[in-house]
Amino acid sequence: MKTNKIFLFLLIFSIKLFSQQSIVKVEGVIIDSRKTTIPYAAIGIVSKSIGTSSNDDGEFSLKLSKENLTDSLTVSSMGFKSFKIKVQDYINQKEKTIILQEDVVSLGEITLIKPDYYVKKALKNIKKTSLNSQHQLSILYRRFSTENNTPRFLVEHYLNVIDRGLTIPEFEEIEVLEGRKSVDYRYVKEKQPFHAMEMVAKQNPLRGDFYASDYDWKVTGESSYDGEDLIIVEGENKEVPTSWVRLYIGIETFGIYKFEKSHNQAVYIYKKDKEGKLYLSYHNREWKSQGQISPHLRGLLKLNSNKIDLSYRHEAVVLGIETDWKKINVKTNARIRTDMGDFKVPYDPIFWENLSMPPDSKFYIKNKKELEAIFGVPLKTQYKAVN
Repeated sequence: MKTNKIFLFLLIFSIKLFSQQSIVKVEGVIIDSRKTTIPYAAIGIVSKSIGTSSNDDGEFSLKLSKENLTDSLTVSSMGFKSFKIKVQDYINQKEKTIILQEDVVSLGEITLIKPDYYVKKALKNIKKTSLNSQHQLSILYRRFSTENNTPRFLVEHYLNVIDRGLTIPEFEEIEVLEGRKSVDYRYVKEKQPFHAMEMVAKQNPLRGDFYASDYDWKVTGESSYDGEDLIIVEGENKEVPTSWVRLYIGIETFGIYKFEKSHNQAVYIYKKDKEGKLYLSYHNREWKSQGQISPHLRGLLKLNSNKIDLSYRHEAVVLGIETDWKKINVKTNARIRTDMGDFKVPYDPIFWENLSMPPDSKFYIKNKKELEAIFGVPLKTQYKAVN
């Protein structure tokens, strides 16, 4: 029995050592010519469907294999010319900074056309411009909960979904593969009767009954993405003036590269696959509300009200895509009526150590430190204790 345990330990250690030796870490920061950082830029190897996004501070981290050293690393962001460099050449650089050059756009007479024309044309062309065949997305999904601006609960899941893009109202399948979470320090434990990933699709108006005629449209700017000029149009809801949406539409293809809406301050960013079809690359939103606490708790917390401000920041980073139906393999386990914070999934520190996830932005660094400071317990210890 003792010999078996020693063998098992050596086997696990060898696998971990081999995986670490075969992984090539590519990291850095993306800035413009004025040294301003560029958030949510798409970074990856397009031909291999490998990628990630830069964080709020323009920083990125991508873990590749040694087989990728001769591949081209592509960086794309709206308003800038795409940047390409061989992975090996980038690793050899002393300065791990990528400078994107602004792509000057002048639409001129194009903006004289009524803005709702572009919206209607974009909606009509969704089946042509977006990836609507069955595909699998590998996603890092995380939710950070705060109460009165104090961090209280962090949940992160690595999951696969089967999608058909903007042509269907929801994801076909969702499978949570890995997870980790902090201790739940919330006083008001708001729970959703479903996994929050479902709302990425269900709350996207482009997947449902979205009509250009419901809004008053105006052109608010111009940009570019991956060689195509974009027009930025904003729509104000005719019945609810405080409700608005903003679309970034390609002038040539009428593809929708980015979609923003006032509700939950949601952002959806799309990028091209190797065939030129658009698919989801990045999403974030923030749900805000108020929660009721007991008079006793109010006294303990020395608050002036029985209500506290609640905030749930959601973020989805697409790390990979698979379009070959023979390789797609997703077994739904996230359709049970369970909040993602209650989802039972073992914590695997080796997996999270090797995952190509964006570096912590200033937001995550600050809030993680405050989460650890509540009782002085490091997050890694919390992960092991509650997962």
